[in-house]
Order: sequence, then structure tokens, then C-alpha cells
Amino acid sequence: MKRKTLALVHTSATLVPVFAQLCKTKLPNVDTFNIVDDSLVRAIGAKGALTADIARRVGAYITSAETGGADHILVTCSSIGPAVEASAAFSAVPVLRVDQPMADIAVLTGRRIGVIATLATTLNPTSDLVRRRAAAAGKTIELTSRLCEGAFEALMAGDTAKHDSLVTAALRELVSQVDVIVLAQASMARVVDALPEADKRIPILASPPTAIDHLATLL
Repeated sequence: MKRKTLALVHTSATLVPVFAQLCKTKLPNVDTFNIVDDSLVRAIGAKGALTADIARRVGAYITSAETGGADHILVTCSSIGPAVEASAAFSAVPVLRVDQPMADIAVLTGRRIGVIATLATTLNPTSDLVRRRAAAAGKTIELTSRLCEGAFEALMAGDTAKHDSLVTAALRELVSQVDVIVLAQASMARVVDALPEADKRIPILASPPTAIDHLATLL
């Protein structure tokens, strides 16, 4: 039986090893390849939104992944999520935005859902996705959003300690107010691992493992 191939489209090279390890563990019989362009997020930041020209570039990468032999495509950046959904309609192979499985789990887990992001351009797309997935599931939810201002800039400058501190503070504030927390950026996932158990008394969902778990059921 022919092995399946998963293409991963990233907007940060830092996510390549994160997903490589997850795929090695959870998708041992699936071949993978990566497409990386970190200028996409910079362009969104400069323009303040996901513009039509950026969305067309996302579509081109999805087409390239399909042409490269992918049986399934995972786009690992939440900021370009709306462009991923739009482009999926024109792909001959399934395309998944990384935060959709996480949003579905959150909707099933609790009514009060918290969303934490380090980029304003990611906070809105992720919040919108959670609302739409709740509506599709027939669920009524209460959404609380938090932006960790300065965290993304710290991460890009190599100051991981400052990034982690800001995200941790937001998590500790929100954990007593909601039933489940959604991390809008895949880069925030490792912060949860370092949290003491007292700060993890509710589910805190990260998109990388939930997305790969979802793909494991398909591939």
C-alpha cells in the first residue's frame, strides 16, 4: 500500500522541528515535506490585515504543495486561516487549517471559551473560527479574548523568556474565568508544558498536537 504524504505550510521556520517531532511520533508511516515563508506574517503585520495579495500567495503555496505530491495539506499558521479556507475549495486534496481541530475540541469541552494570542492579526481569525465552529455544532458559547502585547515581538527578537512570561501571565489570569483555553499561536504551545499543575486545572488547547491527532485519524 502506497504511503501517504503530508505537506506542511509554515510561516515560521521555528515550527518545522515542532511538527517534525509530532509527525514522527503520531504519523510514523506518513511521509512529510515542508514549505516555509516567514515573510507572510511580516506582510500581515505591516498591512494590518490579511490582504488579497497575501491570500493569493497562500493559495499559491497550497497549489505548490499539491503539485509536490501531497495527499493532505496542513497550514500551520492561524493568521492566514481565512485564506487557507478560501484556497481549500480549489485544491484537489484536503487542506486543513491548523486551528480547526482545536476549535472543535474547545466547543465540545465548555461554554466559556478563552482565546489567547500574541498577535492581534491572529486573535480575530481564531476567535471567528471558534464562533463559526460553535454555530456549526449548534452550541452557544461565551468567548473571552486576551492579547499578550509584546510577546510576539519578544519571540522574534529571540527573547523567549519575556515571551513565555507574558503568555504565562495571561494564562493565569484567564484560567479562573473560563472552562477551556485556546492558544491562537502554535508557538505558544511549549509554554503550557512549563506551567505548574495548579495553573492547568482546566484544559489548555494548543493547535499542533490537536491538528496532528486529527490527521492521524485520516492518514
